[in-house]
Amino acid sequence: MARIAYDNEDAAAFEASRHLIDAELVAWREAISRHLDPRPGMRVLDLGSGTGMWARAFTAWYDGVEVVAVEPSEAMRARSVHQPVVPGDAEGIPLDDASVDAAWLSTVIHHVPDLTSAARELRRVLRPGAPVLIRSAFAGRHHAITLFRYFPEAIRVLDTYPSVADVEAAFATAGFAPAGFEQVPQTTAPSLREAATRLRREAHTPLQLITDDEYTAGLVRLHRAAETETGAVVDSLDLLVLR
Repeated sequence: MARIAYDNEDAAAFEASRHLIDAELVAWREAISRHLDPRPGMRVLDLGSGTGMWARAFTAWYDGVEVVAVEPSEAMRARSVHQPVVPGDAEGIPLDDASVDAAWLSTVIHHVPDLTSAARELRRVLRPGAPVLIRSAFAGRHHAITLFRYFPEAIRVLDTYPSVADVEAAFATAGFAPAGFEQVPQTTAPSLREAATRLRREAHTPLQLITDDEYTAGLVRLHRAAETETGAVVDSLDLLVLR
């Protein structure tokens, strides 16, 4: 089960506030391309594809690459900007053995209740030597993410997420080894004022899991800072690659 429900309200908030345009993803495209080696005919699994931002981006970036989108939430599938998208989760991927050339998991790993089972299932559907690319905020690694500057109470939620070491250990049981790790910057919003305006609590697991009073206090800090701070909001999440 996911940490939050991803019902219609959550899915609508995610769609409204978490989609990034291609210009904001330049560094991600470069980082992914270093590990993915895209080529015509390649099949990429987007596991936990959400509302389809990444599946759409991969399809636009890489000619001839087929993206297989799998998402457990019916509400998220209904709002996906990439079609088709099929139901499934990390412990039950609806694909044949050795049928995909790479797997992409974006801000998904903390929703997976059994990482060892997920690693075995990914090993089953991936062809030999295929990479797993995991984009995430990992436990203990909040310092480059703007959200936690104004909602420091949410750090305690992040610290319940798997750490990099946790993920590597779980995937090692299925024969995966680390093949890359880097922090990748993205332009999350053109300004802090715009980030504050479009923030939706329902779109962020750490914000849903703090108290209402803590969330209100964070909003005050965020909006106060937005009155004076200038420049784009640049956040960095981690990319962990396993093979």
